[in-house]
Amino acid sequence: MLAKRIIPCLDVRGGRVVKGQKFQNIVDVDDPVNLAKMYSELGADELVFYDITASNEDRDIFIEVVEKTAEQVHIPFTVGGGIRTIEDFRKVLNAGADKVSVNSAAVKNPQIIYEAAQKFGSQCVVLSIDAKRNEQGNWSVFLNGGRVDSGKDALEWALEGVRLGAGEIVLNAMDTDGMKTGFSLDITKRISEGVNVPVIASGGAGEMQHFLDVLKEGSADAALAASVFHYGEINIMALKEYLYENGIEVRRIRNDSSNR
Repeated sequence: MLAKRIIPCLDVRGGRVVKGQKFQNIVDVDDPVNLAKMYSELGADELVFYDITASNEDRDIFIEVVEKTAEQVHIPFTVGGGIRTIEDFRKVLNAGADKVSVNSAAVKNPQIIYEAAQKFGSQCVVLSIDAKRNEQGNWSVFLNGGRVDSGKDALEWALEGVRLGAGEIVLNAMDTDGMKTGFSLDITKRISEGVNVPVIASGGAGEMQHFLDVLKEGSADAALAASVFHYGEINIMALKEYLYENGIEVRRIRNDSSNR
């Protein structure tokens, strides 16, 4: 059995880590480099870095922040936000990222997934999906940091993305984002069981039980969270002990200088 992963998320705006609720009410948290280094040392399995306004502002990602962050971490590091071309993939990977997450640009031009997978390998290509339940009870894919409804069905888009070459999916349920009421288990389970690549659940973590629920009942391969880690509400190593005690296989070795 593959170990389930715990992944802190750094949402970055203007070079600072921020956090909000349902993609609104954004508040400042900390410097991304400081946070990344701390999580790398505290047992996180991976990190995800999102430049949350790059797509909407139609600008490139903050490469200098990626470079500084990559220098401080010793775990896999995914970067997303403002990725529109194959050259953007190349820049981010050259800056030190292990994987590149693409969202809005992939919906507009799905071929970028195929081209990136062919050039850099599927293991480097992460399809990020911002999903929200619509009035019909289905899950729609949103673009530009949750601002624009694409009209695409989330499960159908996940399946298409994997067919094109995405090696991993980050599923962010917008309805529960930042609410700390638990992950959206239904859509997570549907996508996790529908695709043959790892699915990272995002949006809604508030307590340890929520991680257990999404990794077990939601069939997710990993759980991503932000504010509960940023504000010290949940300790990563304590969370892993809790998960292990409840039958979830996790990496429990402390990620410090002794085992790099």
